[in-house]
Amino acid sequence: MYHVIASVFPVFGLIFLGYIVARRGILGIAATDSLNKYVVWLALPALLFQAMAQISWVQVDHPGYVGAFTIGALSTFCLSFVLGGGKRPAAHRLADRSIDGLNASYSNTGYMGIPLCIAAFGQGSLVPSIIATIIIACVLFAGAIVLIEFDLQELPSWHATIGKVLLSLLRNPLILSPLLGVMVALLKGETGFVLPAPVFHLTKLLGASASPCALVTIGLFLAQSSGVALESSVLLRLVGLKLIVEPTITFLLAYKLWAMPALWAKTAVIMAALPTGTGPFMLAKLYDREAAVTSRAILVSTVLSLATVSLLIAWLG
Repeated sequence: MYHVIASVFPVFGLIFLGYIVARRGILGIAATDSLNKYVVWLALPALLFQAMAQISWVQVDHPGYVGAFTIGALSTFCLSFVLGGGKRPAAHRLADRSIDGLNASYSNTGYMGIPLCIAAFGQGSLVPSIIATIIIACVLFAGAIVLIEFDLQELPSWHATIGKVLLSLLRNPLILSPLLGVMVALLKGETGFVLPAPVFHLTKLLGASASPCALVTIGLFLAQSSGVALESSVLLRLVGLKLIVEPTITFLLAYKLWAMPALWAKTAVIMAALPTGTGPFMLAKLYDREAAVTSRAILVSTVLSLATVSLLIAWLG
C-alpha cells in the first residue's frame, strides 16, 4: 500500500498545486496553453527519444508481453470508440471519439507505472515498463493522431487527405522523436555508436520535466473549467474501461493465452491497470477538443487507482 501511495501522491499533488495556483490567479489561461506546448514539443519528445535510443533487440524480444499489453489497450480503445460519447454534440466526431478512446485505454506508464513497478516488483520490471511506455506512445497515441487528423483535415479527396495526414505525423514531435530514437538504437547495434554525454544529459533534463509540467497543466485546466457540466455516465464509462476492463483483458492474455516470465506478466497487468495518463489531455488541448472530459477522467481514475492498483498488486503477489 505504501508503494502505491508513494507513486500516486506526487501525481495528485501536482494536479492539486496547479489547481491552487490557478484559483489564486498566479497562473492563468495563457500558462495552460504554454505549458502544454512545452510538454508536447520539448519535454515528452526528449523522454521518448532517450527511451528508444537505449533499447536493444534482446530487451524487446518478448512477443507475448507485447501482444498482451498491445491487444489489451487497443481492445479497450475500440470498445470505447464503439460505445460512443453519450449525448454530447462532439460524440459524433471521429476526433472526439478518438480522444475518448485514449481516455479509456491510455495508461500513465511513463510517469507512474515505471516507479510503481520498480517499487513493487524490483529493478527487473524496468525493461517491460519501458516497452509498455513505448507501445502507448508509438501504437495507441500515434493511431489516435491518425484518426484525429483524418477527421479534422478538410481536403477535396482521400488522396490529398492521406498525404496531409502522413505529413502531419512526420512533423509531429511525439511520433518523430521515438522514430529518431529507433534510428539511434539501430546505429548503436551496427557501429557501437552511443549518444554523446551532453546530448544524453540534455534529453534527460527535458524528459524529467514532462511529467510535472503536464500534471500542473491539468490542475490549471481543472480550475478554469470547474463550472463545466459533464455527463456522469460518460465519465463512469471511461474510468470503468480504464481501471477494470483493460487490466482484465490484459490479464487473460498474459496468464491464459501466452507464456511469459511471471515478472513480465505481472508488469503487463499493472501497466494496463494504471489510471489515464496525460497524453490524451495534451491532444485535447493541442487540437482544441473537449479537454474537460479528459481532465476529469485523469483525475478520477488517478484517485480511484490508489485502491484498485493496490488490491491488484496484493493479489498478484
